[in-house]
Amino acid sequence: QVCPGLRTPQVPVWLCSLCGRHSILFGTDSKLLSHWRAERVFHLHFYTGQQQQSTAAHLTIDTHSHHWEEDPSSPGRRRPSVEMAIRTKWAGATVSWNGTDPFF
Repeated sequence: QVCPGLRTPQVPVWLCSLCGRHSILFGTDSKLLSHWRAERVFHLHFYTGQQQQSTAAHLTIDTHSHHWEEDPSSPGRRRPSVEMAIRTKWAGATVSWNGTDPFF
């Protein structure tokens, strides 16, 4: 039998399969599950479990950014797979990698 904590997590957790590799995307703010206002600007952590990644990448998601705020020098720039996965839930969101070089 599955315990209630696994059926209803306390914080948001997504298991991802990106480019044939498994990873985890999670938040530490439980309000993200119940309060839509928490979805304005929030933080997620991304961990792949690969040897070259020793700590989770800290991502800042802004769901109310505007397309004209993006870098105009790269209109057709390819986005990392994890950013595209995040945008399946929050269309048009911008993702800041907070100093980490984007990967995956």
